[in-house]
Amino acid sequence: MLDSLSYIPQASATNGELSTHFTDLAPPLNARQAAIESARCLYCYDAPCTRICPSDIDVASFIRNINDRNVDGAAQGILKQNIFGGSCSRVCPTEILCEDACVRNHDAEGQPVKIALLQRYAIDNMSFKEHPFRRAPSTGRRIAVVGAGPAGLSCAHRLAMLGNDVVVFEAHEKAGGLNEYGIAKYKLTNDYAQREVDFLLGIGGIEIRHGLKLGDNLHLKDLHAEYDAVFLGIGLGASRQLGLTGEDAPGLLAAVDYIAELRQASDLAALPVPRRAIVIGAGNTAIDMAVQVQRLGAEEVTLVYRRGFDAMSATHHEQEIAKANQVRMVTWAQPQQVLLDGFGRMRGMRFEKTRLESGRLLGTGETFEVAADAVFKAIGQTMDDGALADPLATLLKRDGDRIHVDASFRTVLPGIYAGGDCVAPGQDLTVQAVQHGKLAAMAIHADIQLKALEAA
Repeated sequence: MLDSLSYIPQASATNGELSTHFTDLAPPLNARQAAIESARCLYCYDAPCTRICPSDIDVASFIRNINDRNVDGAAQGILKQNIFGGSCSRVCPTEILCEDACVRNHDAEGQPVKIALLQRYAIDNMSFKEHPFRRAPSTGRRIAVVGAGPAGLSCAHRLAMLGNDVVVFEAHEKAGGLNEYGIAKYKLTNDYAQREVDFLLGIGGIEIRHGLKLGDNLHLKDLHAEYDAVFLGIGLGASRQLGLTGEDAPGLLAAVDYIAELRQASDLAALPVPRRAIVIGAGNTAIDMAVQVQRLGAEEVTLVYRRGFDAMSATHHEQEIAKANQVRMVTWAQPQQVLLDGFGRMRGMRFEKTRLESGRLLGTGETFEVAADAVFKAIGQTMDDGALADPLATLLKRDGDRIHVDASFRTVLPGIYAGGDCVAPGQDLTVQAVQHGKLAAMAIHADIQLKALEAA
């Protein structure tokens, strides 16, 4: 996948040395710290932290359980609403969600309860002898789930809890989706994504079949005919293009491709590491890419965004991580030209300075160049049209590059549902994808049961 960087030298440090750069971004709380932190919670009635949580976790309740030393009770309360509570405690932008809503922000302390770390403490220290949830009596129904990412697996788990049998179809050799392939290595460490998948499958009734890609060797019309319902959690599999001449030149590639290789690498020292790198984008993926290539040993990493810092989709917290890792951040500049050396390889980019006029982003005509051995695009993902190319899939209504669904995640095709990043835009967060999968599962189950009653 990194053939585009084949001419770039490997990392100069050893695997052991580089591994120390990818330990936990935020160290976990110990029991004493968790006790002190949980005691800071006011257990608010109609708690604002709970109301803002995309997955409806009862935050005040699980924190009270921690304070009462009922760690399993806290974990069960979290997992009941969010089966990916462990990974979400590590990657969720709590600084703009529950912790931002915490009333402790508004008193003399000026600092919220550390909700994410408390959630992680509960999940990391739970001690259930078996899976904490039991399956309902079998419904005799089989549902197909396409995509073993957070949306698909959340849907599969809830369907299994409700007594259905589920077959999950996944293109990659590992389940987990972006948790496995797309999150910064320092956020989900030590094979955590796979351990979380293994825990989720402990409910039973879920089979995962790998190496099957929708639109390639898997077709919606066949799934629709064979299963009682189909849930599409296919994400957005294609990277957006810059639209510049030379975009296919060696040294210019999608950030998600490099991150996936980094997360799967058994030897970090074998990765190609450019001496100078440019990252184009403003979201969490752009930050993750810039920080990680810097930690791998790049001498100079420049992140470039066409608007200002306030318009970046990466949170202020993520921006601070980039700055702390010596990432140079350039705003109000857009790519204008790919610059190649005599061998047709990347030597840099020319950018045009931008400005806002009456709400419109305009080029100023003033340009500058940034030298680089590699350029990583992190300008967003779009639908892989090949995934929806079979005759039945082409009938799905689309909202731009997303699949159109109703409030219960039903598509316009009866019996076919969708959720996660592939549906109408939201926050594009792991926690949101998990919620989509859970709610879709409940809708699927209700619709199947109603259909059975009507047929009786």
